[in-house]
Amino acid sequence: MIIKKIFNNNAVLAKDASKHESVVVGCGIGFKKKVGDEIDENLVEKTFILKQKEISEKFKLLLEDVPVEYVSLSYDIIEYAKNILKVKLNDYIYITLTDHISNALKLFEEGLNCSNVLIWEIKKFYPKEFAVGLKALDFIESETDKRLPENEAGNIALHLINAQVNSSSDKVENMRDMTTKIMDILNIVKYTYNIELDDKSLSYERFITHLRFFFKRLNKEEKRESEHDDFLLKQGKAKYKKAYNCMLKIEKYLEKELNDEEKLYLTLHIQRVTKR
Repeated sequence: MIIKKIFNNNAVLAKDASKHESVVVGCGIGFKKKVGDEIDENLVEKTFILKQKEISEKFKLLLEDVPVEYVSLSYDIIEYAKNILKVKLNDYIYITLTDHISNALKLFEEGLNCSNVLIWEIKKFYPKEFAVGLKALDFIESETDKRLPENEAGNIALHLINAQVNSSSDKVENMRDMTTKIMDILNIVKYTYNIELDDKSLSYERFITHLRFFFKRLNKEEKRESEHDDFLLKQGKAKYKKAYNCMLKIEKYLEKELNDEEKLYLTLHIQRVTKR
């Protein structure tokens, strides 16, 4: 392979004999080199072959702004995630996750801690991805000596969730069906309470996100046993009677029996989204 472009001392754009491009990372791989030089194969630590041209171009731009150690760190997290989750991830995650880690570390250094409003859903409904997110914090700490807060485990998990290669359940027609059902559920809530929902509110955003996650699980026919006995649900029913009855209407509309945990979460979301 020969060097086509040098990003920095540790990252170069390479071209092989077939003129295929790849980004090659390694300590000192671009040091005192120039375009057209042969790459020292012994220095190669990681190779990025991004097949889609748009992703490849954005990745090259990212390398000009982000420290190469963050690129390498992101690569290790992604490879770990693939092994643990046993799923295919879209190549775009090499850009989104690297960019996120870079920004997260920058904010951390400035003493800023951004909350993750979805961490509740992520922990409950994507425990494997969240566990990978927690492990990613270990990777980051090992590389940078900075321990990011748990919220960042949720953010990393969200990147992994979004990057999972679409299955048949995520085809356009099913996405349309999901959108229709979400609108129907919102209408059930609106007509039950005879109010207009505030679509700019945080509670509305969380409710929509919860419903999207919920339908993805239904489409994948994921069966999750409730982690609680019915005690909490009974409490929710007693405290938020109208929200509970609204949830029952939604369950009837879905024509699917929900477990106690789902019933509880839907009830709580309905209570929050309708609270003035």
